[in-house]
Amino acid sequence: MNIQLLLTGNELMNGDVVDSNSAMVADELKQLGLQIQRKVTVGDAMDVLVEELQHLSKSADMLLVNGGLGPTTDDLTAEALAQLCGVALAEHPEARAHLQHWADTRGLVLNAANLKQAMLPAGARVVPNSRGTAVGFAMHHNNCEIICTPGVPHELRAMLNETIVPQLDGQVSEAQKLLLNRYHTFGQGESNLQQWIADKLPDFPAEVELGFRAGAPTLEVKIQTPAQLADIHQQACQQLTALIGDYIVAQESGSLAATLIDELKRRNQTITFAESCTGGLISAMLTAEPGSSAVFEAGFITYANRIKSQLVGVNPADLEQHGAVSEPVVRQMAEGALAASGADYVAAVSGIAGPEGGSEEKPVGTVWIAWGSTGNIHTARLHYPYRRKMFQTMVAGAALDLVRREIMNIDSAPRYLKDRQHPVTKIR
Repeated sequence: MNIQLLLTGNELMNGDVVDSNSAMVADELKQLGLQIQRKVTVGDAMDVLVEELQHLSKSADMLLVNGGLGPTTDDLTAEALAQLCGVALAEHPEARAHLQHWADTRGLVLNAANLKQAMLPAGARVVPNSRGTAVGFAMHHNNCEIICTPGVPHELRAMLNETIVPQLDGQVSEAQKLLLNRYHTFGQGESNLQQWIADKLPDFPAEVELGFRAGAPTLEVKIQTPAQLADIHQQACQQLTALIGDYIVAQESGSLAATLIDELKRRNQTITFAESCTGGLISAMLTAEPGSSAVFEAGFITYANRIKSQLVGVNPADLEQHGAVSEPVVRQMAEGALAASGADYVAAVSGIAGPEGGSEEKPVGTVWIAWGSTGNIHTARLHYPYRRKMFQTMVAGAALDLVRREIMNIDSAPRYLKDRQHPVTKIR
C-alpha cells in the first residue's frame, strides 16, 4: 500500500513548530508492516496546497493530510480539498453536532469561528476526533483515499488509534504485520546500552530488529519481529528483559512516574519530594499521571536557603558551612519532608542547574540526591553537565528512578551512580 503524508502550516515551514506528527504516523503504521512512501510539507497557501493534493493523490493509495482544520482563516484544508474535488463547502450535520456537544459540555456558545470547522467538502465522510473540536474527514479522489487530520498531536494520536489504524489493520495481511514491544529505560545512554546488549547477547536472534529512541529522561528500546516469528520474538524479549530488567522503568505507553505510582498503590504507601534545583518538576511529573492523588499529598519547593530551613528544617549552620548543594543539606531536606508530610518515601534534590553558580569543587551540573524512607535515607552526588532544562529533567528522572528501585527492593546499584560521579560520588 502506497501511503503518503502531506503536512500543512506556516508554523512548520518557518520553524515555530517542530514536526513530530510524521514520526508518530510512521511509528503507528510500522506496526502494520506499512511505511510512508513520501512526505511533503507546505505552508498555508491555497494554490500550493491544492497542487500538492493533486500531485500526491495521483500516486498514493492513501494520502494522510495533517493540519489546517482549525477555526482561523489560515486553516485551509477543507476548502482546498473541496476545490480539488470540484465540490462546494457545506455544513456537515455530524460535524455540527460534534461541535455543539463540545460547547454544551463546557457551557460555551458556538461562534462563527467555531462553526467554520463544521464546513466540510460536500460528500465528505467524517472521521471522529474524540479529543478536539475539529472532526477529521475523508474523500476519494484520483483512486486515492484522502484522510484529513488535525495538527494537534494528542488529537492525531487518538484518531490514529481509534479509527485510522484499525481501518488499515483490516486491509493488511497477517504476514505483513509486525510484533512490537517497547521498553522505557533510565540510566544508560544509547551507545552504552547498545554495546552492553552486543557484548552480553551475542546470540540475539538475527530476525529481530532492535531499535533505540533517545528521549528525556528515558530511552526507549524497541524489539520488532515479523508476526509469523512469534516464538523468536518472545525469546528476544525474554533475553533483553533478563539483561536490562533493572533499568526498564515502563513498557509500551507507560512512564517512569506512572510505574512509581503503581508500585506505591500496590503497597498502599505515599511519597513526598523536597526540591530545590528542579523547582517542582519531580512533583509535576508525578501529578501529570492519573492516580497520583492516591500516593502524593504534598511536595516542598525549597529554592532559597531560608525556605529550606523554614519548611523542611534544614540547619542554617549546615547551610552556612557546607552550602545548599551538599550531603548534609539534602539529607535534612529529605528527613524534613518526611516529617512534615507523613509520607512513607521521599526524594530530595539540591544542585547547580547553571549556567552560572558553579565552582571547581561544585561545577555546574552537580546535584546531591537523597532518597528512601524514615531511618533509611541514602544520598549520592551526581553530575549532569547539560543545559539547564535537560539537567532538571535528568535529575528529576534520577530521583524518581532511585525511589522506584528502593520501593521495589532492587539491590544492585544502578550504573549511573558510578558513571555520573564528579569528582567524587558518595553513596551512603
